[in-house]
Amino acid sequence: MGLGKEQWNKVESEVQGEAILLPPYAASEIKGDFKHFFISLSRYKFAGKLIEGKHSMLEVGCNVGFKTMMFSQFAEYVTGMDYEENAIAFAKEHYADEKRNYICADFLNMQPLEHKVDAVVSLDVIEHIEKENENKFMAAMAANLKRDGVCIVGTPNITASQYQSKISRIGHINMFDHKRLKELMGQYFANVFMFAMNDEVVHTGFLPMAHYLFAVGTGKKDNNQSE
Repeated sequence: MGLGKEQWNKVESEVQGEAILLPPYAASEIKGDFKHFFISLSRYKFAGKLIEGKHSMLEVGCNVGFKTMMFSQFAEYVTGMDYEENAIAFAKEHYADEKRNYICADFLNMQPLEHKVDAVVSLDVIEHIEKENENKFMAAMAANLKRDGVCIVGTPNITASQYQSKISRIGHINMFDHKRLKELMGQYFANVFMFAMNDEVVHTGFLPMAHYLFAVGTGKKDNNQSE
């Protein structure tokens, strides 16, 4: 028959924590397409598992930093970065703590961080970067990474563009297939591992049929800034 009222009250008394304010974009995702919201979160979980145990990581393009909280379960210290002042102000007010901070900066034109990180991750960002700046973007990713660090880039697959929403078509100005993404990453990393994702399922199957792509780079090349 399940727990009685007294037992359930004991369970509730053990639950700790305060309510978390959802940012407008996340609330819009949930109201508009609840299942896609969890698909998006699963991308963060996969990237988080790949950096598990790292001391420090940087997320490039964190927006309001809501999903950045996922990385705090895997890395010891997390920095979220975005150029939107209002977004970072929101992140600092609602999600910053002793393990997680947020920086407002123009990633393409900033100086590298004072202390390089063990992992740098950017999900759903590179497709918004003009093609003429994609190398500048990747060079900045590598420049903030320790020589033995891990770089993870996630982006929708161009082969799935026909299924994009109207808003996505407007914002996605630089789409990749798996070959072009691997080639770009290969200019900066000696090892590039490609993964695909369909809904919440990660695989290494036939990449042209993937809705989402991950490129994982290791072994930073000498043409990038050293530690």
